[in-house]
Amino acid sequence: MASFSSLPTLYSTRILELMPHLSRPPKLLFVENVVGFETSDTHAKMIETLKSSGFVTQEFILSPLQFGVPYSRPRYFCLAKRNPSSFWSPCFNDKLIWCPSPLFVHDGEPVTDECLRPQDNWDKLLESCVPVEHFLEFKSTAGPKTAECGFEDANIVSREPNDPSKGHDERNGFSSTDLDLYHVPLSLIDRWGSAMDIVYPDSRRCCCFTKSYYRYVKGTGSLLATVQPEIKGKGFPLKEQSLRYFTPWEVANFHSFPEHFVFPDHVNLKQRYALLGNSLSAAVVAPLLHYLFTEPS
Repeated sequence: MASFSSLPTLYSTRILELMPHLSRPPKLLFVENVVGFETSDTHAKMIETLKSSGFVTQEFILSPLQFGVPYSRPRYFCLAKRNPSSFWSPCFNDKLIWCPSPLFVHDGEPVTDECLRPQDNWDKLLESCVPVEHFLEFKSTAGPKTAECGFEDANIVSREPNDPSKGHDERNGFSSTDLDLYHVPLSLIDRWGSAMDIVYPDSRRCCCFTKSYYRYVKGTGSLLATVQPEIKGKGFPLKEQSLRYFTPWEVANFHSFPEHFVFPDHVNLKQRYALLGNSLSAAVVAPLLHYLFTEPS
């Protein structure tokens, strides 16, 4: 099996150039990229090369929101199998699929054509998502009471919250008394408050975290209001909502990483955010890989 994920165009093009000349080409291929790749010249070249090399493809645009995770991170995926291997649902060969239904339908039931149409409104999926509070490492110290951690639905494993009185937390490599590390300075709120995306423990949507999260606040991911105001949103002074960044462990939760996941001690805080921003959603990738490896009976 071969896989390349969000590689620079130069490297992706080079891999495609080498594909027809391999003496032992891969039997399976998994590709991930940002939404928009499906309309690019590199995508067209990839599909052309795969077809000429004996591959059949199925393409998806999926978000964790479709798997019950309150995390908006739509991504392009391409699954490819080389003949004589075939997909469980061959009716979707050479098509772009916008829903996860084919990944779970293995009993011969047809999947509606709605899967072939772009998602008109991602927000209508929010009712099926669990609240943000289930992903938090630290309990809220003010405002409405947050739910206990420990939920295991929707391919997510939440960690036990830290006890700030316990000092050093070896799982994170940082002192749990340093929650101030994650507080958003008032100076940033003054300057960038209008551009911030604010969520609350009972929210069912969180914006995509990028590799620049924690270094910049505009367009890099949501911030958590730890004090819930009478009126949510920016109609209430942001300075009174006690905004903080999500911790690396919480971002890992949104990516559905397993409970035993840890960073090496030498990886600093900003590097952790950068690595997470470039990572994949396990809740999305796991069923895709399972489907890719499943052969028709």
